[in-house]
Amino acid sequence: MAMPQNSTGENGFCFAQTPDFSHPSPPPTETGRTFATPSGQEPSGTPLSNGTVSSSVPSPSDSCAEPLCSPTPAEEGTPFGEGIEYVSAEGEELACGWGGFTPGCLQPFNTSKGVLFFLCVASFLQGMTVNGFINTVITSIERRFDLRSYQSGLIASSYDIAACLCLTFVSYFGGNGHKPRWLGWGVLVMGLGSLLFALPHFTTGRYEVRWAAEVGVCGGNQSLPCAQAASSLSSYRFVFMLGQFLHGMGATPLYTLGVTYLDENVKTNYSPVYIAVFYTAAILGPAAGYLVGGMFLNIYTEIGREISITPENTLWVGAWWIGFLGAGAASFLISIPILGYPQRLPGSQRYIVMRVSEAHQLKDGSHKKASDPDFGKTVKDLPRSVLLLLKNPTFIFLCLAGATEATLIAGMSTFGPKFLESQFSLSASEAATFFGYLVVPAGGGGTFLGGFLVNKFKLRCSGIIKLCLLCTVSSLLAIFIFFIHCPNMPMAGVTQTYEGR
Repeated sequence: MAMPQNSTGENGFCFAQTPDFSHPSPPPTETGRTFATPSGQEPSGTPLSNGTVSSSVPSPSDSCAEPLCSPTPAEEGTPFGEGIEYVSAEGEELACGWGGFTPGCLQPFNTSKGVLFFLCVASFLQGMTVNGFINTVITSIERRFDLRSYQSGLIASSYDIAACLCLTFVSYFGGNGHKPRWLGWGVLVMGLGSLLFALPHFTTGRYEVRWAAEVGVCGGNQSLPCAQAASSLSSYRFVFMLGQFLHGMGATPLYTLGVTYLDENVKTNYSPVYIAVFYTAAILGPAAGYLVGGMFLNIYTEIGREISITPENTLWVGAWWIGFLGAGAASFLISIPILGYPQRLPGSQRYIVMRVSEAHQLKDGSHKKASDPDFGKTVKDLPRSVLLLLKNPTFIFLCLAGATEATLIAGMSTFGPKFLESQFSLSASEAATFFGYLVVPAGGGGTFLGGFLVNKFKLRCSGIIKLCLLCTVSSLLAIFIFFIHCPNMPMAGVTQTYEGR
C-alpha cells in the first residue's frame, strides 16, 4: 500500500494523495506494523482526541482536497480498510448502565438506534410541552389568572431567555464531558419545570365564573376590590415564568449535545437520516400538544364539578394543567435510560477517522489550535472558541438564518391559536385542534423530507445550504396569504357607529 502524504483530514492528520488500494487486505504479519515516514512527517500511531489510536493508514472515506469539498470518486463505494486497529480509551466503560450496575438485558439497547429512540421521545415531550401545551392553554391561563397579553408573552419568552443564558456554557462544557449525563439531567430539569407549571392550579382556590361587572369591568364603587383580586392571581405569572425557565434550561442540552451525540456515533451517510428523525419527533411533539391540549380544554378545570356553562362560552376555563402533569412524569421516566448510556457507543471509534473535514479553513491557521485534544477543556479557551466561530462566515449566516426562522415560528405558534379564537369566534379547543392539523404536515413532513433528500443525493455542506436557500425562496411565495383577511366583527361604538348618531 502506498503511503499518502500532506492531505488534511478532520482529525488534523496530513495526507497528500488518495490511498492506493491495490492490495485489498494486508498480510496477517503486517497488521498494526509501523510504516516508515518521510522526513518531517509525524510517525504513525498518533493518538486521537477520542482516546483511540490509529495507524498512518487513512480511512478510504477520508479525502479533503478543498475546504467544503465534495466527495471524490475514491470515497464512494470503497470498503473500509482492514489494516487499521482501533483501541478504546484506557479504562473507558462502554456498557449501558448506571455506575457499576450494567445488567446484560440493557446491552441490546446500547446502540445508535436505542439512543435515537430515547432522544426522540425526549424531543417529542419537549415539543409537546413547550410548543404545544403552553401555546394551547395561553388563553385559558390568561382568563384563569387575570393575565394580560404582554404578561403571557413574557411567560412564553422565558423559555428562550433561559436557553440563551445556558446555551454557551452547556454546549461548551457538555461537549467535552459525558454527553448522555448532561442530556439525562436536562430532561429531568425539563420535567421539573412541567410540574412547576401545573402547580398554580393546586395552590389557588376554585375557579368561580364571574358575570357582568365582576368580569374585569368594575363599576365605580367596585374598582378597588376588583383590582386587588386581579393582582393577587396575576402574581402567579412568576411561577409560570420559572417553570418556563426550567424548560429552557432542560431543553438546551437536547438540541445541542443530543444532535452531536447522534452524529458522533453513526456513519457519516446515516447521520442526516438520524438527525432528521430526531427533529421530526421534535416537530410532531407540538402537533400532538395542540391536539391533546385541545381535548383537555373540553374538560372543565375543576374536574367533576357541575357547571352551567359550555366550552363555547367565553368564560370557560378548561383543564389546562393535565398535560403538564403527564409530560412532567414522562420526562422523569425517560431521563433514567438516557443517564445510563456511555460517553460513546461501542464501535463508534471507527466512524471518527472516516469523516470528511468540511470545516471552514482560516487563512491565519488559527483553526488548527482547535484540533489540539486539550483545547476546550478549561474556561480560558472559551474566548478563543468564540473568536474562531465569529471568523466562520458560514456559521454566522446560518445562525442568522436560524434566528429569523425561530422569530417567525415563535410568534406564530404562541399567538396563532389565540388569533383563530378571536378572528373566527372559535373555542380554545377548536383553535388548538385546527392549529395542530396545520403543524403535522408542514413541520413533521418537511423535516423528514429534508433529511431524506440529503441522504438520497449525498449532499455535503454546500449542497445542504443550497437546498435550504431554495426552500426559503420558495416559501416567500406564501407571503401573499397575509393579504387575505376577514372583516372585524361589528361592535357598536367601536367598528360601527350608533344608529342615528
